[in-house]
Amino acid sequence: MTQFVKFGLVGASGVLVNMAVTVAMHKLNGGTVNAREPLAAIPFTRYSVRYLHLVWIVAFLVANLWNFQINRGWTFRARRQRSWWRQFLPFLAVGSAAAVAGLFIITALTHPESPVHLPDPYFTEQVGLRSRFYWAQLITIVLTMPINFVVNKLWTFRAVRQHVPDDDLPLVASAVAGDVVDEQGHVDPEGAHRHGLDR
Repeated sequence: MTQFVKFGLVGASGVLVNMAVTVAMHKLNGGTVNAREPLAAIPFTRYSVRYLHLVWIVAFLVANLWNFQINRGWTFRARRQRSWWRQFLPFLAVGSAAAVAGLFIITALTHPESPVHLPDPYFTEQVGLRSRFYWAQLITIVLTMPINFVVNKLWTFRAVRQHVPDDDLPLVASAVAGDVVDEQGHVDPEGAHRHGLDR
């Protein structure tokens, strides 16, 4: 539960980063009124990649890097960790799967012909805080956060399974190990009996 709360706090900061990038990119393109501006046609379909999709991907990449760094050093901190890249690539893969799902969700929430289109007059591009593009982004992030937590905890941030070095062994174990285990790694019954380890 502690990890989940930390993960949620990091996620909340990531939402702020994500939204800051989103707002900045939309401002550079004349506002969310131009969010559905087509960038490229998708071959063999009547659909296009639109500016809102580019915004979603760039904001995801920036927020993903932000979240990873803080989760690595705080939420899932471990004494032994995989290398930065060996942890980041699974984290990116998990996030990318959610980002791809998010592309479909944000498209559905903002497409005028979609049954789940965020409706007027509650959502309008004339008022920034009521922009359906901003709200679609927030809704998608909330829906994908629990999945991200579970998969990242079980896969991305699990500690590397390594042998414990000798200086990390308890003092008693270090002292008796030579008497109890022979050079081939077999237990010596007499040594175990002397130290009371055969009970």
